[in-house]
Amino acid sequence: MSNPSLAQTTANPQSFSNHQKEWLDGFLKAASSLTSSVGSGESNPYPPEACAGYKAQTRWLAEGKRLSKEEEIKRRRNPHLFRSRLAQLDEQGAFPQGEENFLARFHGIFNVSPAQERPMARFRIPGGIVTFPQALAIAKISRECADGEIWLTTRSNLQVRNILPGKMTDLLVRLEEVGLGARGSGADNIRNVVGNPTAGIDPRELIDVRPLCRAWHHHVLHTPDLHGLPRKFNVAFDGGNAIASLEDTNDIGLRACQVRDSPNPEGIYLRLALGGITGHKDFARDTGVVFSLDEWLPALHQILMVFLENGHRGQRGKARLKYLLDDWGFEKFLKAVGERLPFPLRRVDLAQCRFAPETDRAAHLGQHPQKQEGFFWVGVHVPVGKLSADQLNGVARIAQQWGDGDLRLTVWQNFLISGVSDSNLARFRQELSDLGLSTNPDGLLQGLVACTGSEGCKHGQAATKQTALAIEKRLAGRLLADQPVNIHLTGCPHSCAQHYIGDIGLLGTGLDLDGIRHDAFHVLVGGGSGADARCATQVRTAVPSEQIPQTVEAILEVWLKSRSENETFAQFTLRQTPEQLQTLFTANTVLAIAGE
Repeated sequence: MSNPSLAQTTANPQSFSNHQKEWLDGFLKAASSLTSSVGSGESNPYPPEACAGYKAQTRWLAEGKRLSKEEEIKRRRNPHLFRSRLAQLDEQGAFPQGEENFLARFHGIFNVSPAQERPMARFRIPGGIVTFPQALAIAKISRECADGEIWLTTRSNLQVRNILPGKMTDLLVRLEEVGLGARGSGADNIRNVVGNPTAGIDPRELIDVRPLCRAWHHHVLHTPDLHGLPRKFNVAFDGGNAIASLEDTNDIGLRACQVRDSPNPEGIYLRLALGGITGHKDFARDTGVVFSLDEWLPALHQILMVFLENGHRGQRGKARLKYLLDDWGFEKFLKAVGERLPFPLRRVDLAQCRFAPETDRAAHLGQHPQKQEGFFWVGVHVPVGKLSADQLNGVARIAQQWGDGDLRLTVWQNFLISGVSDSNLARFRQELSDLGLSTNPDGLLQGLVACTGSEGCKHGQAATKQTALAIEKRLAGRLLADQPVNIHLTGCPHSCAQHYIGDIGLLGTGLDLDGIRHDAFHVLVGGGSGADARCATQVRTAVPSEQIPQTVEAILEVWLKSRSENETFAQFTLRQTPEQLQTLFTANTVLAIAGE
């Protein structure tokens, strides 16, 4: 049977299946875009050097597929031309609404209503290192353009919230004047580049990743084609430092290694892992591929281009790199990347690679000797990752006076001050204490992190920061432990605080009691990263938030009473089956709460 003519199809759409209608819709849109260059159909809003994403959409449509709502917006409006519209909104004292909220995210401005009345801004800080002048500027920006608070993120980054009417463009300009910015920090872009906070000062590192973070950051900002991705994308570098970058939780993780019998004099390479997205229960998987220090950047560029050209443009939940890898398999994907490179992909067996020792889970707090003799980095505890503008201003001045002037942000929502001499440590700690900050919190609280939750995110289903503070208050001084336990609170399944990799993970949800909605959390245990990489097991469902501090305490008591000598929480949970974990922790937490 011959196919119906185009005229027949358009005249009688009811006679065709949904699949045929979807194919026709895509075909017509693709045909329209292909003829736009001669003055008919839709117009292409992108210059030639930024057309890769638009062309990928056109191919997607030509295959008879529909674009997601967000892809439709990008097809009609170039998000990177939206900066002038932000200035217009500032003149009106208004904020982005509707589809303009999506476009504003390409410039780091997020309307988080109804969680907060006014938008927030997320910055770009490659490698998470803030200089003294930049820290002073951020404090002033927060005070004069927003609500005077700075929130530390789990990507070694900063946010300011409740931006004042008329101040969005002013905020962005002030950031740019001190060498920072917010372009590409949201929406379908490559997010803040993460490296080790002790890069360049750590005695055990194999490589200082600061130059790599900066090179990749600037390559992304100045390569327009890389702004046409199907979805957000995360990249992290790990140089083998005491404090992890958690590179295996990223779409691309590059980990330094020393390859035996290498022609490279020092034998240092970057080993490639792909597809991490722990909110979807997947770590980046080792590919066996290593790059020399002059190969990694063109290789990363081509990895991004293969994803950009072939990633899902329809269903947003399937638009991350993981799902392209699931569809294609790693070998097909790497073959496509290799065909674009001027050098062959180099495969090296893991046994030929030497990595730095495992990370120190307590190295992001307290004092630790640097490779520079006589100097220390000092990790500072920031309760639930929030600083006032006055605190940040004071911290910056302390870093300048007693350290080398840098603030080094970590994925644990705290910061380090580097370059502190032994003779200045006592005065340094006292001045931090005067600001309400500590370098040595209770051991069990050293790994407590919380996303913005319902206090600051429209997706948040429970108040994470408030609950984290309640946990901190409950646990402080009550249990003695010889090591930190990572407790991750995340407000929704997007998992910005990565609840699946926590020793204890808490996932926000809601609970209906007598017709009234209450905040609650699912409770998970046994997650980890790096050598201990695995996703946590859920042991309790929808525990009311007011019972979470007691629940966490009861879980920790079970571990401390039942573990072998010096056994970590991760080791303790690893030797239990999921069923044993559920039985062990459910029974004890219920009993503990009943006894309150």
